[in-house]
Parts: sequence; C-alpha cells; structure tokens
Amino acid sequence: EPDLTADRNLVGAVRFLYVEHDDTVIDRVEFDASAPPGTPPGALALPRDLADFTAREQALAELAALTADEHPAHPRVVLISGQPGLGKTAFALHAAHALAPAFPDGQLSLDLGGMAATPLAAREALGQVLRALGVADGAVPAGTEERAGLFRALVRDRRLVLVLDNAADEAQVRPLLPGSGPAVTIVTSRHALPGLEAVHRLRLDVLSPAEASALLARIAGPERVEAAPDAAAELARLCGYLPLALRIAGQRLVARPQQPVAQLARQLAAEENRLDLLETGDLAVRPAFELSYRRLPEQSRLVLRRCALTAGADFTASVLARYAGLSAARTELVLEQLVDAGLVQPAAPERYRLHDLVRLYAGERLTVDETAEAVAEARTRAGSWLLREAAAHGLRFDPDHTAAEGAAAAGADSVPLTEAARWLEEEHPEWLAALYRAQREGRHREVIDTAEAMHWFSDRLVSWDLWGEVFQLSVDAARASGDRQAEAVHVNYLAWTYVTCLHRYRRGIELAGEGLALARGLGDHEQQGWALTYLGTGLRHLQRYQEAGESYQRAAEAFAEVDNRAAMIGRLVTLRGAATCLRHLGRADEAQDSRRRALARALELVERWSSPLMHLMAAVTAHELGQDRAALKRWPAAEKAYRQALVHYEAIGRPDSMTKTLTELGTALIEQGRADEAREILTEALTDLSADGRRGRSPVQGLSD
Repeated sequence: EPDLTADRNLVGAVRFLYVEHDDTVIDRVEFDASAPPGTPPGALALPRDLADFTAREQALAELAALTADEHPAHPRVVLISGQPGLGKTAFALHAAHALAPAFPDGQLSLDLGGMAATPLAAREALGQVLRALGVADGAVPAGTEERAGLFRALVRDRRLVLVLDNAADEAQVRPLLPGSGPAVTIVTSRHALPGLEAVHRLRLDVLSPAEASALLARIAGPERVEAAPDAAAELARLCGYLPLALRIAGQRLVARPQQPVAQLARQLAAEENRLDLLETGDLAVRPAFELSYRRLPEQSRLVLRRCALTAGADFTASVLARYAGLSAARTELVLEQLVDAGLVQPAAPERYRLHDLVRLYAGERLTVDETAEAVAEARTRAGSWLLREAAAHGLRFDPDHTAAEGAAAAGADSVPLTEAARWLEEEHPEWLAALYRAQREGRHREVIDTAEAMHWFSDRLVSWDLWGEVFQLSVDAARASGDRQAEAVHVNYLAWTYVTCLHRYRRGIELAGEGLALARGLGDHEQQGWALTYLGTGLRHLQRYQEAGESYQRAAEAFAEVDNRAAMIGRLVTLRGAATCLRHLGRADEAQDSRRRALARALELVERWSSPLMHLMAAVTAHELGQDRAALKRWPAAEKAYRQALVHYEAIGRPDSMTKTLTELGTALIEQGRADEAREILTEALTDLSADGRRGRSPVQGLSD
C-alpha cells in the first residue's frame, strides 16, 4: 500500500501529499486545505436532523459508548441493518449530528444507492468523498485502490464522522473504511452484510408500543394523541410499530387536522387498503418493500410470496417448504438469504417471521405474480401434509395406538412424545387453518380422522379454547358425512371441551345428553360411559353433587360392559369423580377410601403400560388424594400424597398441571409450620407458571377439577 506523507511546507491554501513506494516518490497529490477543520464540505454535508426523532435511546447510548475513546486501537465502524422502513437512515443521521461536537473535523454523508438498479460504485463513492475532503479534481487518482489509499491517509488523523447510507454489499463498502485513526463510520443497509469483518453490528427493530405512540404524538401533536389514547395505540399497532408507517400515519393526521385518530385507525383496519393508505406525498411503505423485492432472485421471491400463506405469527422452514414446493433444506437456505436481505426476521430458534406489513405486501405479490390455481395447489398440498403430521403426532398420545401405527403415514414413529407435543403446540395455527380448509372443501373424513387422532393429546392442554373449534368441526364433518358413530364420539369430545376447557357447564351438559342419546341409539356402551362421565363432571361443577355421583355410577356400569384400555381408564375416571363428589358432600373419609382404591388402580395401569398417560393419571389421582386428606386436616398425609403425585409428574416431563400440586404442597407445608420449605416450593411453582405464560392446563380427559 502506498505511504502518503504530508509536505511540511504549506503554500497558502494548498497542501501537497507525496505518494511514496519503496522509498521512491511516485506521485504528488494536491488538495485544498483552506476550509477550517469542522466545516463540512457542501456536497456531502449531513442532511438536516429530524426535530421529532423519537426513541432509540439504547442504540444511541451503545453508539456513544463505542465512540467515546479518543485514541482507539482500531477505527470504529458501525453497521446498522434491518428491514425496510425501520428508520435506519434517520437514526444514522441523528447519531451523526449528536456526535458532531466530539468529531470537529467534519461529518459527511453519502448515499451509496444500494437499492438502485446500478448502485454507486466504490470508485465513484471514493471520488466524491475525496473531493469533499478537499482533494482537487485533477488530483483524484484514477484507480479504486489508489483512491482508497489516499482516503485512508487523509482520514488517518481526523476526528471525522462518515455516514455511508444504503449500502448494497460488502465490496462496495470495504474501500471506504479507514485503516486506522479516530474516525467513525456509520454504514446503513437493508442487508446484513455478513461478510463485512470487524464491524460493530447494531440491528434496529420496530418500536415498542409506547415509543410508537410517542412518535405519533410528536408528529401529529400530543394533544391529539392524548385525547384518543386507545385509538392512537390501535393506529400504532396497525402500522406494525414500523417507524416509516408511523411517520406516514402521523403526516396524514397533520394534513387532515379535523380527522379523528380513530377514523384513520378504522380505515387502516381494512387489510386490503392498508398499504394504499400508508402513503402520503413522497412517503410510502409499498415502494420501500418493492425496491427490495425486485432485487431478489426468482426463487427468493417465490418463497417470500408463499410466506403469506402461513397462518401463524412465525413458521419453520419445514412448514414453509410445503407451501413453496421446495425441499426443507433449500427453503431454509432461501429464508436465511431473505433474513440477510432484511425481509424476513429470525424468531425463535429455527423459526422465522414476517413483519405484518411485509406479510401484506407478500400477499399482494402472491395475487399479482401467481395464478389462483397455483396458490390453491400450494394450499392443498401444504394442508394435507399438515393434517397428516398433526394426526401422526396426535396418535402418539393414544393409549390404544402403538407408536408405529400412529406414525406410519408421516414417518413420525421415532419422534419422542415431548417433540410430538411441541410440534402440535407450535404448529397449531397451521394445522387448525388446514382443518378449516378441509372442512370448507368437503374433505370430511380428513377432519374427523385428524380430530380423532388428537383427542388424547387435547387432554394435555385443556386451557386451549381451540378444542372447541376442533371438535365442532369434527362434529359438523360427521353430520355432513352421515357417520352416526363418529357423530356420537365427537359430540362427546365437544361435551368434554365445554365442561373442561371452556367452563360452560350447562352447554356441556346439553352436549353430553346429545352424546348419550346417540350412543344409546347405536348400542355403544363405551360412548354411553363417556357421555355420562361428562354429564357428571358438568353437574359437579354446578355443585349438584348428588346428581353428579349418580351419573358417575351409571357411567361405571356402562364401562363395565366394555373390555378395552379406554374403558379401564373410564372406570378409573368415574371412581375418582364419585370420590370428589363425596368430599364436597362432607364425606371426606369415604372420599379418601374411594380415592385410595382409585390410586391403586392407577398404579396398576402404570405397571401394565408404563406410558406417559398412565403416569399422568396416577399423578392426578394422587393429587386428589392429597386434597381429600387436606379436607380432613391431615397435613402430613396430604404432603405424602402430593409428593407421590410429583414423582409421576416428573416421570413425564413436568406438565403444566404439576403447578397446582406444587401450590397445594406449599399450603400443606405452611399448615405444618415449615414456612422455609413452603417458600421454596411455591417459588418453584411460580417459576413453572412464568416459564411460558401458560397456565391452567390439566392432563387427562375428564380428570381435571
């Protein structure tokens, strides 16, 4: 690299740099030194700062800390990347203005045109920067490397801020980076520029709801936002908390001083009009996305469009591959490229998401760039796969179905139960949407089979309201197909949902009555037993304990006519339900005796079929025995029962229903004067509750209180 040293004999306003190589002078460069330090040359002077710039305090503090050292060991380069509309340029310029007092040798800003059809070449960019630094036109070297060397020499000792806005790629940026010295370079790009070495990466995200409302208030006026805080919050949400969209919404309000904030929020609520409304003057959201989309390879465009078909807030490459018609590995690679391009964001590990407005744009492109037939084919292909996967994973929890039988169709026979449960939970928006599509398209058998396959899994997540949707769909499918047997079964599932998940006991009792009538018409004793069980549970929740006990007794008699594993479980459930009724009737001693027999049966089932379901039943039965003993104030015995329940819960991976046992164990310890132990147990329960925000789940069909 040429060594450039300044001549000590300055003549007027002219400074000479001698370019040496191997101790031989090979060139002399002339540049203008008349401008005093700190006066930014007009061509690349910073654009004005935004007076209403809002938020980004943490990012600004991080940048200030990075630039605080007056004699850094290495030049400071900050890369700000992220999706279109995040306000990267506004942030970089605001930061440059804020840093100006500490960098008196100048602040320059250059748009690299990264989204243009032909981005600014590094050679041309260097030419502009050199001229802005005072190098005369005739003294600017011809080649890129020579220009880069001269640039590095000029800024080596200068406290200068250089904003390189809208970078296209690494090759465009590298020649514009100082080799040493105190200068600070702020690079913005929609791309992550992963190949750019030794830079501080500062990735902006959307604003928080509070920051978004504050930005609207600064643009449209605080009195206007304060007068309608709920409408302003909704407006910010509909803008996806994206700074560009918020600025457009705020400017629309400024241009329409009589328009209520609620009216603009109402207009934006219509998804089909949202991108049209997010445009005012020369500010618009859609073109910001369009610039990035048009630069993508065709396969990347396809994957981005098909992202709009997913139903959840985030998705995996495996699911998206079914919509895109590509392999999972290829889809993941393209998604990573879209992440680098700022159009897709990484979510949880191995999951991706689109900003709401990018999703709307992708949906528009889907309609414009693809045929209705191609989109329908993609939906059907993905939907059928999702339902097969849901059924295969759901059957892993069926006590009468072996793993191999349950997973043969989808190859999920080796999937552990925890993984099967995780898949069903995480992908529930996808398979539920597929279930609705199958119903609309008259694929009733798929709907029935999917719901049937998942009904034992549903017992693990009784807090999910969606089971009401799932089993209503399967009841409707059974009726539409004329399958009376399936109708009886799924009406019972729906009764269970209303009693156990939705806590709408009267409706659950009505449905149990319907299921009982259907089962009697078919002579199906097993379904009669389940209908009577749900009837008893509904009555018990309405505190009609005598009637509930009678219903449980009739259910036990019906199950006695059947010899299979489900009926054995049913008999255990009815015995436990009857014992609970006895406790509520003030007959706790009798309840305890019945529960002991129930626990003995549950432990027998564990010995015979040591499955998660059987451990779960033993855990819940032991928990209820603890409740019986607590009602009798027999706290040491209650503690023993609760601890026995925890052993079985631990055997199946600490389900959420374990939290209730921990809580009641804590109560039993307090009653025994063991406050320190109780505090430890209750802290553990609180930790479990806080782990994922879910609560109230109970494990086995008909088992929960």
